[in-house]
Amino acid sequence: MRKDQAENLRRKINRQPRKKARTLAVVSGKGGVGKSNISSNMAIILAEHGFNVLVVDLDIGMGNVNLLLGGSATKTMGDFLYNQEPLSEIVELGPGGVSFIAGGNGFQEAVELDETTVDRLFYGFKRMQEIYDIIIFDMGAGAGPWMLRLSLAADEVIVITTPEATSIMDAYSMMKLIHRVRADASLLIICNRSDSDKQGKETFERLKKAMETFLQKEIHLLGVLPEDKHMRKAVLANRPVYMEFPRAPVSVGLKKMALSLINGSSQEKPVHMKESFMTRLQQLFYSR
Repeated sequence: MRKDQAENLRRKINRQPRKKARTLAVVSGKGGVGKSNISSNMAIILAEHGFNVLVVDLDIGMGNVNLLLGGSATKTMGDFLYNQEPLSEIVELGPGGVSFIAGGNGFQEAVELDETTVDRLFYGFKRMQEIYDIIIFDMGAGAGPWMLRLSLAADEVIVITTPEATSIMDAYSMMKLIHRVRADASLLIICNRSDSDKQGKETFERLKKAMETFLQKEIHLLGVLPEDKHMRKAVLANRPVYMEFPRAPVSVGLKKMALSLINGSSQEKPVHMKESFMTRLQQLFYSR
């Protein structure tokens, strides 16, 4: 990001009035199911509709959100973890007005955070909540304990699966873990890379039946995304598919889901949160 862009972004952060961002965590039971692509493109669609959006790449050491958003980052979560940079100083500006915090590459993930770093994390996201309308946490597959806790504090958890049997099982295992830590979590499902809408909905029904039978937990379908060659072409071009091929089937599906989130039609009934994101974050990190 150019120096003048960075300075403009910092000024924007410092003058924003206080508010509470809606927080979304995008997770999966395994890697390679399209989670980061979905996070990045939905952020761009939400920004297109007037929302101030931040994407946080929690795939520490192996993050690729910055590449999907069109370039390399000058600072990453590594600077926060190892160089004591404030979260507000590692925010980058991506295409379509989307802000992001890059996960970084080539360094080892911090297994656990010390008390000082937890305090810095808590303060940083308290500030971010006052700046942005929507914060999307893109959780890496096999994430460490602190990244899982950060994701579980979100208002809604979006679970990505594909129709493959192993992916379905991994998605169920992830939701089982989430349910054990936070039983009231709102779970939304995206079935990616489906051969048909019918196949995607059948995949969801399998997960829904398992969750209701074994955990007595209700889940909701956010949407089905098709297998689409345009996605691979966009990735190779380091461009979000929604910007590169806005009329492609996968782009149309992504937009439909983003609008569903905006309009509150992604669930059969609205979620009434008893606690705020920051309250849940505090409980998950400090009440251990």
